[in-house]
Amino acid sequence: MDKNDKQHSAFIALTLTLTVNSFSGDAQASDQQRFADYGPLKTYAQSPMQSNALTPLVRTGFSHAPDTVELYATGTIASVWAHTDDYSADYYQNDLSIGGFWQLNNQWALELDYTWRFAANNRLDTLTKAFHDWFGIGQNGRDEVDDHSFDISVPQYGVEIHDFEGETISNAFSLYSSYQIVENKHHGLSVGGSLYFNYVGSGPFKTSNFEQALQLNYSYRTAKHSIYTLLGVSYRHNDEVLAQIKYNRFAFATGVSYQYQITPKHRFLTEVHVYEGASDATSDLGEPSTEFLLGYRYHTKRGALELSMIENVFNMDNSTDIAFTVGYRHRM
Repeated sequence: MDKNDKQHSAFIALTLTLTVNSFSGDAQASDQQRFADYGPLKTYAQSPMQSNALTPLVRTGFSHAPDTVELYATGTIASVWAHTDDYSADYYQNDLSIGGFWQLNNQWALELDYTWRFAANNRLDTLTKAFHDWFGIGQNGRDEVDDHSFDISVPQYGVEIHDFEGETISNAFSLYSSYQIVENKHHGLSVGGSLYFNYVGSGPFKTSNFEQALQLNYSYRTAKHSIYTLLGVSYRHNDEVLAQIKYNRFAFATGVSYQYQITPKHRFLTEVHVYEGASDATSDLGEPSTEFLLGYRYHTKRGALELSMIENVFNMDNSTDIAFTVGYRHRM
């Protein structure tokens, strides 16, 4: 083979290599475009006091492409159990939420959400007991009472609510708006504000209250790893929100979410939420509430299916024993 043939062969080999690499890069970029980042789990606070008031969500600190629209729906079943010298609660609560998110431009975004929370028998007592036994967690008296009860007792405020299966616990609309402060390849920082209105017209949980919240969202991402953090505070005008139990006017919330991209379609998520005690009514309700979440997300070209489990830690008497959420998010 003469010199010209060798040069010609080398040129062909180089061209083929660059072409293959280009297709590979295009395929990876295509995957990133096809399977968008949905950020943290779309999972609401489940601690009894915090879930029936405005509690900030962990959100992404990054913006989306302008004019991105996301529609979502989630459903949650939860089991509440608390028993102290000051109060007791033993009931099931269930959530149905629908909403929409709109990225107006590079800086501003809006989200409108509706959540209906109601008491219904989701039969989680048996599973909860088995879960606690499996992990060596004490039952805290749950095994000493009948399953599937609906009872709340707070003698300090004369609250005695029993057999309330089928009642609406909260019926809330919220409007969230965020502004992008800083954003680059790895870092995102945004600030957001929420307006919240909860109206229950009749029944033992009758209420009409208006609340607001501010939150700071910082996120970091690199390769397959993403971290999302929250620092927020909420304010309520009416200090009686759930069954005439006195709430604090201000409440702080913080949280962190970690997402690992197993493949472009499959993501593993874990989160920790810490909420300031919502009430000074009793010693335990005044203590912080801590929730630990495990989640899985399956991505399609236009949507994502989310599954998550919430378990309370540290203080068993001011947060939900266990809860399960399933949701679907669709991007347009």
